[in-house]
Amino acid sequence: MVETGDLAPDFALENTRGETIRLSALRGKKRALLIFYPKDKTSG
Repeated sequence: MVETGDLAPDFALENTRGETIRLSALRGKKRALLIFYPKDKTSG
């Protein structure tokens, strides 16, 4: 279980240019904001 203040686990996502970006590549260099929309664009 992730607690407040814990580092987020590493993951990779594709950006709008088709490049794969890893969270670990941003640590210590850039800020990252993660936003989750549980029902965004779904029927639920």
